[in-house]
Amino acid sequence: MNKRARQLRPQGAEVTAEGVRYRIWAPEKRRVEVQIHPHGCESMRVLPLSSDADGYHSVVDSAGVAGDRYQYVVDGAGPFPDPASRAQPEGVHSVSQVVDPQTYAWQDAEWKCPPLRDLVLYEVHVGTFTPAGTFRAAIEKLPHLRDMGINALQIMPVADFPGDRNWGYDGVSLFAPARCYGTPDDLRALVDAAHAQSIAVVLDVVYNHLGPDGNYLGVYSSFYFNDDVHTPWGAALNYDGPRHAVVREYFLSNAAYWVDEFHFDGLRLDATHAILDTSPRHLIAEIADTAHERGAFIIAEDERNLATVIDPDGCGADAVYADDFCHTIQVALGDLSYHDDFNGSADELADELRHGWHYRGQTSKHLGAPRGSECSHLPPERFAFCISNHDQVGNRAFGERLHQLSTPKAYRAASALLLLSPATPMLFMGQEWGASTPFQYFTDHNEELGRLVTEGRRKEFARFPEFRDPKVALSIPDPQSIATFMRSKLDWDEVARPSHNELITLYRECLRLRFSDPAFRPASRSGWEVPCLGVAALRYHGAKCDWLLLAHLTNTSLAATLPDAHWTCILSTNETRFGGSGRSGFDPGTGIVAFTRPELLVLQTTK
Repeated sequence: MNKRARQLRPQGAEVTAEGVRYRIWAPEKRRVEVQIHPHGCESMRVLPLSSDADGYHSVVDSAGVAGDRYQYVVDGAGPFPDPASRAQPEGVHSVSQVVDPQTYAWQDAEWKCPPLRDLVLYEVHVGTFTPAGTFRAAIEKLPHLRDMGINALQIMPVADFPGDRNWGYDGVSLFAPARCYGTPDDLRALVDAAHAQSIAVVLDVVYNHLGPDGNYLGVYSSFYFNDDVHTPWGAALNYDGPRHAVVREYFLSNAAYWVDEFHFDGLRLDATHAILDTSPRHLIAEIADTAHERGAFIIAEDERNLATVIDPDGCGADAVYADDFCHTIQVALGDLSYHDDFNGSADELADELRHGWHYRGQTSKHLGAPRGSECSHLPPERFAFCISNHDQVGNRAFGERLHQLSTPKAYRAASALLLLSPATPMLFMGQEWGASTPFQYFTDHNEELGRLVTEGRRKEFARFPEFRDPKVALSIPDPQSIATFMRSKLDWDEVARPSHNELITLYRECLRLRFSDPAFRPASRSGWEVPCLGVAALRYHGAKCDWLLLAHLTNTSLAATLPDAHWTCILSTNETRFGGSGRSGFDPGTGIVAFTRPELLVLQTTK
């Protein structure tokens, strides 16, 4: 950590030379006690906490050690878990556990994260990434990612949640890695092992809401929430109301915690458009400062297409999800979920490749209002492109993947365009081999809340004609069923099967190309262009050669006239080694590419 990084006042149980310091913010409460269950003993001791002028209550347990379990009693009510607990071994409603992060022996002292422009992100859900669904099991799959060319693992939220399975966006114990995936040291081991494989690690964190079950912040202070402002998930967090400074510090300390104590290289901020804050300096900017001071980066998920989110003079996030590219790809490949606002045309794709996103102030039919702002002054690395992510797959009724909704030819071409675009590419686990397993929406809530989640999921799709028949609606997988979760686990045996391995070969070869010449990873708006050739096209100007990418995603026939140069075909997504027929639209003698089927071509000309 940079010595000049802002020092944040931590809450929770901290192991010190004097013992264990317990600290909790409860400004309206008169008496807070900690019930301690010493490690290895059945007895319990109770210590009163002293309060200060800022509303913090604290005490040092001189006999305390790592492994002790504890809960708080607040003005006689409780006991309650610690909302800043570092571990919840018996679940989010039960005892918290003292953790000493200093006992883990890190092996990554020589690790240095590559710059963002050199990263290829790979999003995983720990519970379904492997059969065991644990942090330790994920370590076994790191060589697969390394060998393919992936160098950044992006982990969906791990803050502990109720039950044993969840996407992670219902987290409530924000400092406690989910016990169903392993211990805090197991998570440290995963990050450590990734660094040993030259893979950076990004953690998805949720600061726009907390889950509906197991959130105990309100027990300690009503100031954590602003009941006058609501998000789609309930009352907004109090980032700008009375006594908001401590609330902001709680979340800033969480961001610092993951970087300082787990060595995460970056954080992905969920739904930043729903982080409601009217302060002069937005919370996103303060989170970015907190990360940058520690050498980490920030990726924002924000549906507004606002350049200010990633502008250094604005919120200062290092990158943002640029989903327009994904939606155009989906429509082009036959999925019409976003057809109101996107047509899937080559012109639309070219616009997104050139600028970063398509909507830059135009009126969105879906929203019925203008969306977006100009962004072409920002470097391409600040736009994270994908063709699949957990939302795009899991928010479908049955969790189908994009390749299951399109043809192999079109999917190969779209995949190659993603991997060779100037933006920061992101993959979703299993897409590189065309995984047959779905990724469905799953939860493990209590009976009453679970019933509401199941009913809500079916109502969500009732507006679509295909689900208006009650019998069809009942076929939508029940989020509460363990079978829904089990179906979503990747089948790693598929990797060795020819039809899947051929697709991996394409991904590996495209990433090899991406890293073979820095021209594919431009640091600015210069050195590359999006020429108008009738298809989606990219031209990179390298030091020794130029590269031309031509992408055609549909079965329509069209011809593209090449720029005046002698071009050699380096790669076609329809080569037999990638599972294609071997037929290509490229004819080196004519200077014309005649596309009759989906294909991406990589052409090269020497200078």
